Amino acid sequence: MEGRGEFRVSVTKDYLVFASAHFITFAGHRCEGLHGHNYRARVTVEGALNKESWFVFDFVELKRIMKRLCDEIDHLVLLPLRSDRVGVVEDGETVKVSVDGKPRYVFPRKDCALLPIPNTTVEMLAQLLTERLHHELQTMGARDLTAIEMEVEENFGQSAVYRVTLQ
Repeated sequence: MEGRGEFRVSVTKDYLVFASAHFITFAGHRCEGLHGHNYRARVTVEGALNKESWFVFDFVELKRIMKRLCDEIDHLVLLPLRSDRVGVVEDGETVKVSVDGKPRYVFPRKDCALLPIPNTTVEMLAQLLTERLHHELQTMGARDLTAIEMEVEENFGQSAVYRVTLQ
């Protein structure tokens, strides 16, 4: 056979979900109200076959990691720490949130996920999950992967996909 083949494996399961609250800021001075989604994650990893096992990556391990990453932000308010407009300040057991310098919300700290992103859009959540997964895979010694693609769906037919090339 001519050419060079490539393998991809994908995982999406009913338990790779997180129900979280968020709000996003828009251009100008618009900011939507706090609301929630039942997010669903799908991940695809690409790479060479492991010559001992003849797979790209172990499905069981990939599902385990993704479940943990989803669980880390499940049933929490997602707050951006790198926003120019949203201020997030931890104050003891509470988190105070302001938008454009005006107080907006106060949440119990235990109910918040403080995320290193500029806005809690589905695009930024897809990128964040990709980065966290990549870190986990590197820690495990997964060196033959060439790409990771993460899809995060916030509603039926409404999703964002982030893809990173690793080599």
